[in-house]
Amino acid sequence: MLKITIPPQELFDEVKQEFIYTKSVELVLEHSLVSLSRWESRWKKPFLTKENKTREETIDYIHAMTITQNVKNEDYNHITQDIINQVTDYIDDPMSATTFREEKGSSGREIVTAELIFYWMIAFQIPFECQKWHLNRLLTLIRLCNVKNQPKKKRSRADILKENKMLNDTRRAKLNSKG
Repeated sequence: MLKITIPPQELFDEVKQEFIYTKSVELVLEHSLVSLSRWESRWKKPFLTKENKTREETIDYIHAMTITQNVKNEDYNHITQDIINQVTDYIDDPMSATTFREEKGSSGREIVTAELIFYWMIAFQIPFECQKWHLNRLLTLIRLCNVKNQPKKKRSRADILKENKMLNDTRRAKLNSKG
């Protein structure tokens, strides 16, 4: 969860020829599968791509992430670049201590959408309450389930012989034996 404050602003209304003063607005945001699904349903395209988002798309994702009730749509027009940077840092945060070794040659990635993540949750029997977790934490859990469900890789003959030699050498040294 991220709390941001849209600062108060002084604006000039050209039509009425008067100054308008906005109040500060505090927003509570959550980058989750729920917000991802909301955004994708409005824009009809995947959010989790390397493609840069327009300012309008970014502001709309902040709107989709908002948990705070009764926020006026015009309040989102006053979001500054500094707030967008804070939100981007929050979205990019892994939210987990779990790390993975990258496999060589695993560059072929499929396009990840909200529905695909829901499918993975169903396939790994992850409870739907997790759709409100930080999205990176949920994706880490899904990836971990996938890794743990993979069959163990067969070891090469060279690896087995190398390990046996090391074990034999250790035993010989321990027992002062030559064979």
